Amino acid sequence: MKISSNWLKDYIKTELKTERIGEFLTDIGLEVEGIEKFESVKGSLEGIVVGKVLTCEKHPNADKLNKTTVDVGNGKVLNIVCGAPNVAEGQTVPVAVVGTKIYAKDGSFFEIKEAKIRGEVSQGMICAEDELGLSDDHGGIMVLDETKYEVGKNFAEYFELTNDEVLEIGLTPNRTDAMSHYGVARDLHAFLSTNQQKSEFEKVSSVALNNEGSHSFTLEVEDTELTPRYIGAVIENVKVADSPAWLKDRLKAIGLSPINNVVDITNYVLHGFGQPLHAFDADKIADKKVKVGTVAEGTKFTTLDGVERTLNGSEIIIKDGQDNPMCIAGVFGGANSGVSNETKTIFLESAYFNPVAVRKGAKFHGLNTDASFRFERGVDPNITRTAITQAIKLIEELAEGKLVGDLLEEYPKKIEDSYIIIRFSKIEQILGTKIHREKVKEILKALEIQVLNDIQNGFEISVPAYRADVTREIDVIEEILRIYGYNKIDAPQKISFTPVKLSANDQDELENSWARTLQSLGFNEVMNNSLTSVKDETDAVKLLNPLSGDLAFMRKSLLEGLLQNAVYNINRKNQDIKFFEFGKIYHKREKYEERKQMSILVSGRNDAENWLQPKSATDFYNLKAYVKVLLEKLAIDYKEIALDDERFSDAIEYKSEERTLVRIGKVAPQMLKDFDIDQDCFYAEIELEFAQELRSKNELKFKDIPKFNKIRRDLALLIDKNISYQELYQTAKKNKSPFIKNINLFDVYEGKNLPEGKKSYAMSFELLNEEKTLEEKEISHVMDSLIKSFQKEFNAELRS
Repeated sequence: MKISSNWLKDYIKTELKTERIGEFLTDIGLEVEGIEKFESVKGSLEGIVVGKVLTCEKHPNADKLNKTTVDVGNGKVLNIVCGAPNVAEGQTVPVAVVGTKIYAKDGSFFEIKEAKIRGEVSQGMICAEDELGLSDDHGGIMVLDETKYEVGKNFAEYFELTNDEVLEIGLTPNRTDAMSHYGVARDLHAFLSTNQQKSEFEKVSSVALNNEGSHSFTLEVEDTELTPRYIGAVIENVKVADSPAWLKDRLKAIGLSPINNVVDITNYVLHGFGQPLHAFDADKIADKKVKVGTVAEGTKFTTLDGVERTLNGSEIIIKDGQDNPMCIAGVFGGANSGVSNETKTIFLESAYFNPVAVRKGAKFHGLNTDASFRFERGVDPNITRTAITQAIKLIEELAEGKLVGDLLEEYPKKIEDSYIIIRFSKIEQILGTKIHREKVKEILKALEIQVLNDIQNGFEISVPAYRADVTREIDVIEEILRIYGYNKIDAPQKISFTPVKLSANDQDELENSWARTLQSLGFNEVMNNSLTSVKDETDAVKLLNPLSGDLAFMRKSLLEGLLQNAVYNINRKNQDIKFFEFGKIYHKREKYEERKQMSILVSGRNDAENWLQPKSATDFYNLKAYVKVLLEKLAIDYKEIALDDERFSDAIEYKSEERTLVRIGKVAPQMLKDFDIDQDCFYAEIELEFAQELRSKNELKFKDIPKFNKIRRDLALLIDKNISYQELYQTAKKNKSPFIKNINLFDVYEGKNLPEGKKSYAMSFELLNEEKTLEEKEISHVMDSLIKSFQKEFNAELRS
């Protein structure tokens, strides 16, 4: 949310600089994320002076250029080469002298320097209106009225230029009371007035209005639960035109584009007081009747953006006397009832709508407007009259309108303030410090919270309705702390807590163990949103009421989130990726499914480059090694089989008890292309709940380091090309010998000196008897058994 410093000071008088105000606002929870300068004319016409063209003649070396001499005051005459077709002797003109910065619309600029143009010296520039930022006109230089402009004067003196500082506040959703300049000023004053800082706060109220004659409009509110308060006004003889410069500048400073005086006034009141208003063309309201209620489901309605929408029947709708929709209340106006340049009479609306109904309507239609942003969080129900009277006054001043008849109002049941009891003992318990009761009372008064009664250990208080987020004792304590000052609360000398020991059957313990292991291997943990968009909606879980189109589905895989993390890092020259994430995935098949997985993504180099070790690109086998390190902690057996998965170009899966435990693959090129990644990525996902189930069945036991040495024996096998190492590995694992402790593939050869269709695998076997030293005959027995198995299963031949 943008807050103009100039606008803020309409409501609070203080000598504090904007930077200091920003610090105080941050201290009280309205975090200022940045301060930007705003200039109604970029550069504020600095360096532009009024000059008079003394002579003008054709440039000797260019047909479309003129050589001029220009008096800029104090007896100083400049030689200026000018390309404008309308420059002439005797004109009074704006001149940019050497050193002046000329700004473009995008904020870029060039500096005027003395130069030679086609051989002639040029010591400045005679300016057109667009070059000065005064308009878009570039038909020629700006010619001034010599009776009004004095040669040598600073050009800026003839304009009311606006210079402002704009605070960008990262407002939390609960602070609807601060979603306006008035609200921010009120909160700032509460802090300053209780912390010895001088300030004056100007409280606004309804404006006394003079109306003439009467009108024939009527108002009907069909459901006061949906619309507790509604005020309407009829204003005639309105002249829709451009707004004055001061109003345009106020809106431009906070990033809004001026439209016309009527719409600009409603926006000014919205951002000034936090109360959304809406203006209708009164002549387009059938039967001169305004109805507030609902319409039948399926009713078509075209909004101001020209989009035809189908109403669901639950939205609050502003209708005319024939039940034709004119506006989705609190959200968006209609195309057929809005104010245009031909509008002469307007019906102005100020209301308090049910926040839940507005929120549902806005979300259903995917509309997020300044009005819905406030209404759905709960605006001040007691500022509706103040806001509409302030707007009417401005319309009378700026659009020459005239209020006709009385205001139409429905407010059958007043929205009361909240009644709360606060206890000093609770304040002390939460804050960890004691605040004098008179100081508490002072802070409450500054926050416009009324102390109804002093009780033995606290106060009975009444919280104003505009603080929709303050409904409990703890909320009031937070308000007291905000204004008292977080920085005044001392940090405790000690912190006491009881550590929780997780059992082996606790999944958190497994996750923590795996996380520590991967961190020790150089990995970083990431966390991604469970909400996403999907290309393929098959099996996807779609939200009934999504926040936006980009967050309309529950994720089906953790891979997409990790690829987004990867591309973010790669674009910032961090190409070496080692990420892992714990998270849930969701599918809709015969029923809704929710599973928790651990995912791993690697890309780039496996080890940092140095003089001793050259670049080493990570690969599929590096990822397999990381996964195996994790699986060792489960103490389980599993088998490896090929996997067909469209996400991968090559993939395998590990299965245990005939269920998939792990999937490992090289990310498919098309998926990398979709994410604009031009380096290989390797991904693994582990089914966490299944892993924990296996872990609970197999207890990991500690073993002493063997007293006897391992014996290694190698076999070089000549086998058919279509035989995989995994098949050989599984055959070796079936061997009944208890001495085989480790099996490894250390060399693969295909090429010369081998028969057609054959390849060579070199495998190592580590043998160990934990009771005694293995004898050669025992070793030979095991190796002979392995050789026979390989010969029988695969027709393998031994190579010497």
